[in-house]
Amino acid sequence: MNAPPRFHRDAETFLRDEARVTWHDQAIWHLRKKRDTATEDVPDWEALRDHAAAIKAHVLDHLPQLLTAFIDRARAAGWQVHCAGDADELRRTVHRILEQKRVQRVVKSKSMLTEECGLNPYLEERGIDLVDTDLGERIVQLRHEPPSHIVVPAVHLRRREIGELFHKTMGTPAGEEDPTRLAHAARRDLRARFLAAEAGITGVNFAVAETGSIIICTNEGNADLGTALPATHIACMGVEKLIPTLADAAVFLRLLARSATGQPITSYTTHLTGPDPLRPGHEAHLVIVDAGRSGLNADEEHRRSLSCIRCGACLNTCPVYRRASGHSYGLTVPGPIGSVLGPSLVGDRLARELPFASTLCGSCTNVCPVKIDLHDQLLSWRRRLAERHLVPWPKRLAMRIGAWVFSHPALYDHLGRWVRRLWPWITRPIPGSPLGPWLKERALPPAPAASFRQRWKKDHAGKRDG
Repeated sequence: MNAPPRFHRDAETFLRDEARVTWHDQAIWHLRKKRDTATEDVPDWEALRDHAAAIKAHVLDHLPQLLTAFIDRARAAGWQVHCAGDADELRRTVHRILEQKRVQRVVKSKSMLTEECGLNPYLEERGIDLVDTDLGERIVQLRHEPPSHIVVPAVHLRRREIGELFHKTMGTPAGEEDPTRLAHAARRDLRARFLAAEAGITGVNFAVAETGSIIICTNEGNADLGTALPATHIACMGVEKLIPTLADAAVFLRLLARSATGQPITSYTTHLTGPDPLRPGHEAHLVIVDAGRSGLNADEEHRRSLSCIRCGACLNTCPVYRRASGHSYGLTVPGPIGSVLGPSLVGDRLARELPFASTLCGSCTNVCPVKIDLHDQLLSWRRRLAERHLVPWPKRLAMRIGAWVFSHPALYDHLGRWVRRLWPWITRPIPGSPLGPWLKERALPPAPAASFRQRWKKDHAGKRDG
């Protein structure tokens, strides 16, 4: 993962375009509503979530053993297995394979891991013509920017912007905004690239220890073309993608698409077990990457975040993500799950703002298909960052004063009266004020005329007298 910029600065830049913020919020919330509708049609939805959480917990408890079993069976099935300790080793491994095969043209389907590890720019700097084939990924690649969402990477863009991009890069008519015609133009452009490709790179949704096979889930069929047409296939996976058995895959396949886009299942669910036996000379390489996963798995407090299946449900429900957009996080995986993974995988000094980019409303936890306790983990990271003195001193001081006031009821009650009187001035953003950024995008309710304590005394005074 790349080091994130300042979240509040970049979020404020996005928030200046109120029209974009509004439709971005609505578009993402639409995915959340589709998820809710899809889950209501599954009577055993909560049982599925429990089952998936138990499977992932088992994987994390037995990760070394499952990884060894998977590698043994994958090699027996014909995979050429490579292990990479970090992002740099992944990049060098993939480049070495391409160099040995004299590959110059590569097609790549969606892979958040390779985004995290910076594979695209690394290969492009070494003369490899690499094309992302997922439509959303292709759009952001042509714009030279990272994805803003892990499932719908170009959701931050208007049709007009995509039409202008395709006009410049693919020669579509000026002013074209029809989604179907734009998709057809992209399909024509990509089909020629598939046919010319010498290697295909994919991600991995699930890796089955029992069989040595991998599962790839897509809606466009681009991963199938990328693995079926070129002579070399390179699959890149993080160690956390392991599941014990093929039967376990059925649990996750019922959860993944419903949580992500409200579909019963992705349009294409591809199972691959080694090279294609019907294609002489076809090679299948599997690069297994750690990149901080083992260290996170050893962290008892936050290891559950490794259970994530990258459905994006927590992004779609998060009020902060929906209004700030993914680019504000500066991470490959934004939103609540990115704010939990970030301090572990890129370092707490680099991602120290992100656990605070949350309302702690708990909606992310409620929709997570594998029941990661995201809001608890965000709170835990806040506590850990404070202990390491990585929280700005004004915020630490304010929290200490608040804790002291709250622990003295009489003082709290006395100050509360003054706060209610000064409320209109307290809630007014003042340029340069420490509270200015915090208040700028918040609409606080009016102060009550009386405190709870005062109302309680008044309501019960007559009862005591009687």
